[in-house]
Amino acid sequence: MYDDIANDPSNPRPGTLINSPNGSDVYAGVPKDYTGENVTAANFYAVLLGNTTGVTGGSGKVVASKPNDRIFVYYTDHGGPGTLGMPNMPYIFANDFIQVLKTKHASGSYDEMVIYLEACDSGSIMQGLLPDDLNIYVITSTNPSELGWATYCPDMNPPPPPEYDVCLGDLFSVSWMEDSDSQDLNTETLEQQYLKVKTRTLNSNYSDKGSHVMQFGTLSITNETVSVYQGSTPSNFSANPIQSLGSMDVVNQRDADLYSMWQRYKRSTDNSEQKELLKKIKEIRTHREHLDSSVDMIQGHLLGNGEESVRDEGSVLVDDWECLKSMVRIFETHCGSLTQYGMKHTRTFANLCNSGVTRDAMDADSEATCSSYNMGKWNPATLGYSA
Repeated sequence: MYDDIANDPSNPRPGTLINSPNGSDVYAGVPKDYTGENVTAANFYAVLLGNTTGVTGGSGKVVASKPNDRIFVYYTDHGGPGTLGMPNMPYIFANDFIQVLKTKHASGSYDEMVIYLEACDSGSIMQGLLPDDLNIYVITSTNPSELGWATYCPDMNPPPPPEYDVCLGDLFSVSWMEDSDSQDLNTETLEQQYLKVKTRTLNSNYSDKGSHVMQFGTLSITNETVSVYQGSTPSNFSANPIQSLGSMDVVNQRDADLYSMWQRYKRSTDNSEQKELLKKIKEIRTHREHLDSSVDMIQGHLLGNGEESVRDEGSVLVDDWECLKSMVRIFETHCGSLTQYGMKHTRTFANLCNSGVTRDAMDADSEATCSSYNMGKWNPATLGYSA
């Protein structure tokens, strides 16, 4: 974990973390093998593969699993089509992640693996890519082309404690964790958990404010009990009361940071803090508008009429992943960092590749489109490239 929350100066309960309104501290005693600058795609892959020489920094600990071991992976970050966020660049791309899983399987170093994945567009990481014979079962928080949702947000129902100006969790993650905390995991199966989490994450009273939880891979694993992968709570454990099994107020994950800044602005009585927050909000909004308009213009120039190539439902996002990564880097070189918000545009870049647009054409058009834009702090030379 990046580990930038518990000791953040604006945390109203310093040194602690909560993930539900009446929640107790979930930070104390949690092992932190890789934090800060050591939370990288390369370290994630090396840890999963049990490759002790491949990790940089941190504790050096890896998943040194044996042929009879079962592995549980929970991954949460921002996402975009074919990509998962990382606090340090570059991001994870689906083809690389799937290759790591195939390599792990080929090494014969586990029996079965379960992956819970929380990110916008997370279905696109697995769709058309994950074979069903790796003994890996994956559940994603969204289908291949939809937003994820933050919940337990200020001024929403249910709200966090009054002193918090941030959202405490994401709808999918809150749903599975609260289910695991409150059920007998020695009897509940992975399939039963999936069905409950699917219903709650759909948030059905708000048709446009929920997502479709998906299953991929070796689905026979779902007959096993949850305890095999998540352990089980001791009989004297009392779970935090679940706030709401009905519909939850949410904010889309890509806007959760701005939502939180607005909350802080509204509550602040310090004039200089308010000015600083407004400046920051304006900077972020300006860059986001620039990203959206630039991608629209480039797409219009290179694909004509903004038409996108349509792929069959269930097919993989892109055939040439190196082309996709090149398109991302070319765009960022001329137009600035995509940031977590702009990850949504990887689908457009994938369509450019699928339509045979060359890197040279992309380079020339990106340069022409963004030549007058001053990147400032959004320069990928400083922030790092997403791909």
